[in-house]
Amino acid sequence: MNIAQIEENLQKLLQNYTQDTFIYEWLLAYGLPKSSIARLKTGNLNLSKIEGEISWKKKVFFKPVFHQDLHQAINDIKTTLKQDQRFVIVTDFKTLLAIDTKTADSLDIEFTALPKHFDFFLPWAGMEKAQHKNENPADVRAADKMAKLFDEIKKDNPDNSPEFIHGLNVFLSRLLFCYFAEDTGIFDKNLFTHSIQNHTQTDGSDLSSYLDKLFTVMNTPSTDKSRLVLPDYLQKFPYVNGGLFKDNHNAPIFTRRSRQAIIDAGELFWRDINPDIFGSMFQAVISVDQRGSLGQHYTSVPNIMKVIEPLFLNDLYQEFENAKGNLKKLNALLQRLWKIKVFDPACGSGNFLIIAYKELRRLEMFIFKEIDTVNQTYTTQYSGISLNNFYGIELDDFAHEIAILSLWLAEHQMNQEFFAAFGRTKPALPLQQTGSIVHGNATRVDWETVCPKNENDEIYILGNPPYLGSSMQNAEQKEDMALVFKGFKNYKNLDYIAAWFIKGANYIQNHNAQFAFVSTNSICQGEQVALLWPTFFDKNLEIGFAHTSFKWNNNAKANAGVIVIIVGLRNETKKEKLIFYDGISKTVTNINPYLSIGKNIVLPRRANPISQISPMIYGNKSTDDGNLFLSKDQMAELIQFFPESQKFIKKLIGSIELIRSLERYCLWIEDKDVEDARKIPPINDRLNNITLFRKSSIAESTREYAIFPNRFRQITHCDSNCIIIPRVSSERREYIPIGFYDHNTVVLDSAQVIYNPENFVFGIISSKMHTIWIKAVCGKLKNDYRYSSSLGYNNFPFPSISESQKEELTQCVFRILEERENHSEKTLAQLYDPDKMPEGLREAHRLNDLAVERCYRSKPFESDEERLEYLFKLYEKMIAEEKEKDTLFAKEKKTKKSKA
Repeated sequence: MNIAQIEENLQKLLQNYTQDTFIYEWLLAYGLPKSSIARLKTGNLNLSKIEGEISWKKKVFFKPVFHQDLHQAINDIKTTLKQDQRFVIVTDFKTLLAIDTKTADSLDIEFTALPKHFDFFLPWAGMEKAQHKNENPADVRAADKMAKLFDEIKKDNPDNSPEFIHGLNVFLSRLLFCYFAEDTGIFDKNLFTHSIQNHTQTDGSDLSSYLDKLFTVMNTPSTDKSRLVLPDYLQKFPYVNGGLFKDNHNAPIFTRRSRQAIIDAGELFWRDINPDIFGSMFQAVISVDQRGSLGQHYTSVPNIMKVIEPLFLNDLYQEFENAKGNLKKLNALLQRLWKIKVFDPACGSGNFLIIAYKELRRLEMFIFKEIDTVNQTYTTQYSGISLNNFYGIELDDFAHEIAILSLWLAEHQMNQEFFAAFGRTKPALPLQQTGSIVHGNATRVDWETVCPKNENDEIYILGNPPYLGSSMQNAEQKEDMALVFKGFKNYKNLDYIAAWFIKGANYIQNHNAQFAFVSTNSICQGEQVALLWPTFFDKNLEIGFAHTSFKWNNNAKANAGVIVIIVGLRNETKKEKLIFYDGISKTVTNINPYLSIGKNIVLPRRANPISQISPMIYGNKSTDDGNLFLSKDQMAELIQFFPESQKFIKKLIGSIELIRSLERYCLWIEDKDVEDARKIPPINDRLNNITLFRKSSIAESTREYAIFPNRFRQITHCDSNCIIIPRVSSERREYIPIGFYDHNTVVLDSAQVIYNPENFVFGIISSKMHTIWIKAVCGKLKNDYRYSSSLGYNNFPFPSISESQKEELTQCVFRILEERENHSEKTLAQLYDPDKMPEGLREAHRLNDLAVERCYRSKPFESDEERLEYLFKLYEKMIAEEKEKDTLFAKEKKTKKSKA
C-alpha cells in the first residue's frame, strides 16, 4: 500500500466511523492484514483485558479517554506499559495524542487532522520514518507538493521565456503566503483554499482570472471605495501590502489537474512548515541551468544550526545561564540581543537569516520569562529584536523576493509563539518593510553600504556562498574574482567562494564582528591554503571554530549532498576555540588552516623531502598525439612482423594503468638508435606523425622539440626499479594503491615515481599516517584526492629510524605484496575497495600501520585526528630545526668569509 492510498483511506474513515470500531478501521487503513485485525477484535491478539483498551504486541496501545486529562493519561500509560508497543495512543475523539516509543516523537493534534499526519504511523505499513534532528516531515511534503504543482502548471504553460518564468516564480511566492496566512490566523481558516474550491470551475478554466482579481484585492487598502462593490467572498480577504501583491503578473493558465494541485497543497498544515521550505520550493521551481550557474545548495535547519550555534548562539545562552536570577545582567543581555546584526552576503531565499532570527527571538522569550520570575510579575514588553537588523545580498531577483517574504513569515511565526507565551502580540497586517535584503552581486557590492558598521554594533556574517572551482567559473565570475583579488598573485587557482572569505576578512578586521561560511574543503587544502590564508593571518584573524569535512544534506526536492566544511573567522582573542569532528566538539588551543590542531602554518612547495626518504618526481610526459603508445595487440603485431622492434618497446604505466591493471606499452628509442628504428616502417610513420604534430603546436618549446620525435617531451626515466604513486585516487580508499615495477617500465606523468627506492619507503607511503596527511594537505580533483609530491610527500614529517625499524617495515612491505599476489586476478582498484578489501590484505596493512606508527611513538594512535595533530607538531619541530641549521650554516659561512 502506498502513501496516497493511506491518506485517502484515512480521509474516508473520518467521514464515517464509530468510536467502538475506529481503531480496527484505522489499522486496516494502513494495510494491516484483515485476518490479524479480526483476531484483534476477538481478543486473541489483544494483550489488554480492560474494556475499550487495545494492546497489540509491537504495534499499538490504544485507549479512548473521556474523563481524564489526555496528557496525564498518556504519561501514565507510558510509564506503566510493560509490553513492547510501537505506538501509544489516547483520544477523546476531539483530540488525539500519540507517542512513537522507538523514536520518542510525539503527536498532539485535533482528531479531524489525522489524515494530515498520516506519516507519523507509517511503520504500520512497513515504512520506517527517516530520522533527522530538527527536521519536520511537513517540510518535505510541502516542497514535494510545490514541485508537483510547478510541474503541472508547466505542462499547461510551455512558455520558457525569462519574463514568464519570473512571473511564475512571483505567483508561487504569493501562493506560499496565502497558504501560510490561512493556517496561521492572518486570514480566516482555510479562506484561500476554500474560496478556490467554491468559486471557480472544476476544470480550471476561470481560475487564472479569479486569482488575478483576488491578488488585486489583497493590494487594495481597506479604506479604498472600490472594495465596497466587491462580492462578499472577496471582501473577506484583507489588505496585505508589503509589496507582495504590488506588481501586476498575470496568473498562469490552469486545467483540472493543476487546479486540484493548488487545492491539495492547501490541505497541508502550513503553520507547521519550517522556513527551510522556501529554499526547497525555490530549488524545486528554478531551472537546472540557473542552479548550476549560481552554485546554490539549499540548507536544512540542522545544518544551519551547525553554523549559528558556535558562531554566536551558544555564547548567548551561556551568558543567559550566568545571568539567571540577576535582573541587571538579564537586562544587559536583552540590550545586547537588540543590537546584534546578522548579515548573509549570499542569502538565497533567506534560510540562515530566518533561523538566526527565530533562535534569537526564542532566547529573548526565555529572558523575559526569567525576568518575570525574578520580579514575580508579568512583563509588558514586546520583542525588541527587529528585522531591520537582518541583512542580506542575493544575486537572483526571485530568491531576493522570497527572502523578504520568508523573513516576514518568520516574524509572524515568532509573534504567534510570543502570544502563546505572553498573551499579546503586534498586529499581523498590513505587512511592513522587512529586513534589509539587497538584490545585487555580493562580490561587487560594498558590504558596509548593505550592513553599516557602527561603534557599538555586534555583527555576525554567515551563509553558504557559491562553491565554484576555478575551472567552473563563467566569464562574469572570473571578472568578479579579478576585482576582489586585485593585487593577489595566482588568485585564478582559488575557488569562487574565496571571494566571500576575503571580503568577510576585510569587513570584520578590528571590529566587533565575526563570520562563518559553509565551504568546500578545497580552500583548506593544497595550494589554496598558501594563496589565501596568509592574508587572514596578516590581518590578525584566527579560526574561532571549524567543522571538518561532512556531508551537507538537506530536505529539498533534489538533495544537494556535497562534502563541505564550516569555518568561522574572528579577530584574535583569548576565547576558546572549538573544532568539530563528526559532530563532536573539542576545545583546542589553535586551529590551523588545514583544520587540524596546531600552529598557523602554511606548507610551502618543497623541491626535496623534509624527511630522510627517497626523492619523488613526476613521470614522463609524451606530447606525441599518442604515436609513442602501443596497446597490447599493437605491440604483439609489431613484434610479429618486425621482431627487431622489440628492443625499442617498454612497458608503460600511469595512474589508470596501475589501478586498473591495464596493459600498455610505448616506444622508447635512444638518440643513437633512431636510424635503426626508422628502418621499421610502422615506427618511421609514427615518428613522422610526431614531428608534424609538434610542429603544429602553439607552444614554442614543443615546436622546437619536433626535431626529436623519438623522445618523450619531458623525460624523467631512470633505468632502475621504481615505486609508482597515482596522482589521483578515490577518497573512499583507506590506503593509496601504489606499485613496485622493474627497470624496464616507463612511468607516465599521470603518476609520480620514486626511482631506485629503499623498500621500506613503500611501507611509509602505504600507511594510514601518510594517507591522512595527503588527504589533509593536498588538493582534490572533484571528490578524489590529488597526490602532490611538492606539497604532500616532500612536507611529510617522518622521523629518523634505525636499521632494525627499516627491516621491520620492509617485512611489512613483503607481506602486503604477498597478500596482493594471493589475489593476482584482482586489480588494485578491486583490492583497495574498502567494502571488498581481502581480510589478509587488510591485516597486512594493519600490521604495517602499527610498524609505521611505532616509528613516531610507542603508544598507538586512537584516531585520525590524533595522528594529524601529531604530524603537524612534528612538522613544526622539523621546520624549526631546519631553520636553526640554516642559521648556523649562514653564521659559519660568514665567519669563514671574514677570516679569509
